Amino acid sequence: MDKAHSLAWPAGAARIPSLDRLLRRPALEPLLERHGRTQVTSALRTQLARLRQEARAGTLAATSLEEDSLLAALAATLGDAARPRLQPVFNLTGTVLHTNLGRALLPAEAVRAVAQAMAAPVNLEYDLDSGRRGERDELIERQLCELTGAEAATVVNNNAAAVLLILSALAARREVLVSRGELIEIGGSFRIPDIMRQAGARLLEVGTTNRTHLSDYSQALGPRSALLMKVHTSNYVVRGFTSTVTIAQLARLGRSRGIPVAADLGSGSLIDLARWQLPREPTVRASVAAGADLVCFSADKLLGGPQAGLIVGRAELIARLKKHPLKRALRVGKLTLAALEPVLALYGAPEFLAERLPTLRQLTRAAAAVREQATRLRPLVQQALGEAYQVAAAPMLSQIGSGALPVAALPSHGLAIRTAAGAAAARTRRGSLKRLESQLRTLPRPVLGRIAEKTLWLDLRCLDPADEAPFVAQWSRLAR
Repeated sequence: MDKAHSLAWPAGAARIPSLDRLLRRPALEPLLERHGRTQVTSALRTQLARLRQEARAGTLAATSLEEDSLLAALAATLGDAARPRLQPVFNLTGTVLHTNLGRALLPAEAVRAVAQAMAAPVNLEYDLDSGRRGERDELIERQLCELTGAEAATVVNNNAAAVLLILSALAARREVLVSRGELIEIGGSFRIPDIMRQAGARLLEVGTTNRTHLSDYSQALGPRSALLMKVHTSNYVVRGFTSTVTIAQLARLGRSRGIPVAADLGSGSLIDLARWQLPREPTVRASVAAGADLVCFSADKLLGGPQAGLIVGRAELIARLKKHPLKRALRVGKLTLAALEPVLALYGAPEFLAERLPTLRQLTRAAAAVREQATRLRPLVQQALGEAYQVAAAPMLSQIGSGALPVAALPSHGLAIRTAAGAAAARTRRGSLKRLESQLRTLPRPVLGRIAEKTLWLDLRCLDPADEAPFVAQWSRLAR
């Protein structure tokens, strides 16, 4: 038995310490205090099992059995497991409202409000005046009505949910008229026809891709018609020989036939962006004033708030939406409402908005200020990268993102990184833009840019000057 065991179990395995022995080592105490005995024991078992496999395969290195080596590997494993999957990044992609990076940044007031709501009970659905159960939408309904001119408002978890709720509550098993040129698709393959099918509504396309007239709607209306829908094509533009029907025209038609009009504004703006020399986007107030019975839009795009879908409009229709069973499934929680209320409050003083709302501050940041920042950071980044790369301050064009103002470009500046020419660069093992781009994503706070035209572009529009020091400091971690 002993001989057979020794043949099946290589001698090197005998030097592998036992689990109990390692757990008793004083050097393990800091890891036990930080991660707990359960996690440390589990990680050690996995590590020891791997060493035994290497011993069987004859690939076990002597250094792997040294206590310092074992502890270092264990600490790395536990540290990686404890690292949050959701982490801050530097958005240098050139897209301000980047869907994959969480869209709008919240102002300090909203961050404080969310922290407070997480740490204490709040009156989410409790009326402090009457001492009775309240309605969570009332926390932000008055603000939304004041900012948009609507009679009532409600909030769900995103604008897609807002569209789904409107269609389910008002048009299930009935017809919804939409211009063929407004059958949009947004990120994640979300399409208006698909959401209509999910809501049980029947899509009735009117007009053509490039031209739709009021008569197209009028002729298509019938006894099964439940809703006239106007969809803002926020993520594309049709130019040339075109014709569209305005919300005001649809509203007049809807009133004459007793059919409500719903406007999906998508990115949605509460204020005219032209006052900051940004391209004009239809505002919610203008849509309500034009006669739309319901208007839905996102809160985390141009509005600059948390993810949410906002619906404003006639009180009678909003009441129907609130009573629909789907509303409970789509409602938002206390953290969303805690963030949304202070963001909406900022719109009460629009003269301060570009300073206090991060999204607008980034969109309106002067190109000259970004150019000065690029000039300031260029030599520091060049020093960190060495001779393998050439770093230049260069003009760039930022985009708003998240389907908002798709053809609008914002003059910006940043760092253009290219591989250096010459024999020295050719000999280096890291003279590759893709390798560098990958390394930047492994930094403590990952740096995200984009590669195009044999260049790694780092647009600095979204790099807050207050973050320059930590941004520069971590470049030294890149292995040359």
